Amino acid sequence: MSASRTVEELLKGLPAVNTNDEQLIRKAYSFAEEAHKDQARYSGEPYFIHLYETALILKSLDMDPVTIAAGLLHDSIEDTQITSEEFKEKFGEEIFLLVDGVTKLGKVKYRGVERHVESLRKFFIATSKDIRVLIIKLSDRLHNMRTLEFVPEHKRARIALETLEVYAPIAHRLGIGHLKGELEDLAFKHAYPAEYKLTVEISESYFERAQNELTKLHKKLLRKLSDEGIFTLKTDYRRKHLWSLYKKLVKTKMDISKIYDIMALRLIVSSMSDCYRALGIVHAIWRPLPGRIKDYIAFPKPNGYQSLHTTIFTGEGSLAEIQIRTPEMHQAAEFGIASHVQYKHGQQDSSALSWVRKLIPSSWRILKPHSPSQPSDASLPSWISEMVEAQDDLIQPQVFLRRMKSDFLEDRIFVFTPKGDVIDLPIDSSTIDFAYHVHSDVGDHMQGAKVNGKLASFSTKLKNGDIVEIMTSPKAHPTQKWLDNSRTILARRSIKQHLNKDKEPEKDTHHKSTLMKKKLNRKS
Repeated sequence: MSASRTVEELLKGLPAVNTNDEQLIRKAYSFAEEAHKDQARYSGEPYFIHLYETALILKSLDMDPVTIAAGLLHDSIEDTQITSEEFKEKFGEEIFLLVDGVTKLGKVKYRGVERHVESLRKFFIATSKDIRVLIIKLSDRLHNMRTLEFVPEHKRARIALETLEVYAPIAHRLGIGHLKGELEDLAFKHAYPAEYKLTVEISESYFERAQNELTKLHKKLLRKLSDEGIFTLKTDYRRKHLWSLYKKLVKTKMDISKIYDIMALRLIVSSMSDCYRALGIVHAIWRPLPGRIKDYIAFPKPNGYQSLHTTIFTGEGSLAEIQIRTPEMHQAAEFGIASHVQYKHGQQDSSALSWVRKLIPSSWRILKPHSPSQPSDASLPSWISEMVEAQDDLIQPQVFLRRMKSDFLEDRIFVFTPKGDVIDLPIDSSTIDFAYHVHSDVGDHMQGAKVNGKLASFSTKLKNGDIVEIMTSPKAHPTQKWLDNSRTILARRSIKQHLNKDKEPEKDTHHKSTLMKKKLNRKS
């Protein structure tokens, strides 16, 4: 193993690591290195490098030692000879549950079926009872995307699209901008290569010019802030990710001059009050563009993001965006929910978790009326946005860490087609409900069903994780009994429509027979 991938390198810089933590990581490192020693990746590199890099990404997210160890071991159950019981005995129940969760998520594939995208996202969140499972999976996917060029060409587009449609949105939903932007840009390159190339060509010269202008603006602003007693802890330039830029270019018909946030100057100041003072100074020097002043501190984004944004006229015929935030806000913007699940950091500001409490089952929380001032996000699906906000002091990060799951899990189940597409249904749904959610024609001609490879009746109630196969026949059709065995509105509506159609000919025959009898009676 090269010096840059030693266990010492992995341990270096980890805060508050005690002897037990260090021994755990060393043990996981040694086991993973030995267990995967005969395996190689498409690139020809030892497979262990992928595990190490996944753990390194988790370290960069400042995750706890248990999560880093699970990152090293995340393929051990699936790819090695160790049994689940042996694994539990060696590494404990907690790490087993994390690794087992990652393994299960890895078996679900995105096949480009649009109607299943949101179900797949919901499944990922709902089945990850410990949020660290998702963070490990996102880190695993990020390293896979960094090495995607070594994967056979016929697989690249599917993996890239899956990343854009499923993994990057989950990273966004969890507020982990550190992962979201890189996942999107790496996927963009392989999913839409022509559009990626065009975006790079359009943006390169613009990026360079924008940074030169921001550098001049930066010097002037720092002097003024210093004169007013406001000292910046850090400043940098935020360059818009290419995938986000491309989506905006499409809206502006590829006119980059109509996009105002391609580059932004970011100021990190010590307190919230300094954020607002700094914003006032910016506006005293440069005129703000109306409608472009965003106060995400008072009104955070649904994923917890907080910052002040303003777009100003530079006085040189151009516009520039300035972002102002505290170190805590910056940490949350980069690492999202990952910054709230670190037990070693102690008590966290519970208000930063308010968005994610919308995912916590109602039986765990004390509800209060939805505040009209709470910001909403039209891009959020109804399964989140319809949840009411929880009390701020309801749940501690340590408890949340272990109990986080979607409200849907209490009311919904997630079952699979034989191809791995996810269908989400109400709890107690039957094979009939499943058939109609696949397609109305499948439901109308359902002849039989298999659940997990075994024949099942029409009344069989499905369970979370079942794999369901529907057998059809042109001669099969709904009967009245099907209504007794169906729960979903979609299935019941379709069955009733079919039954009513069957009754119409009977009504016509009965009507004709009645008319004939009346005619005969008149003649007689």
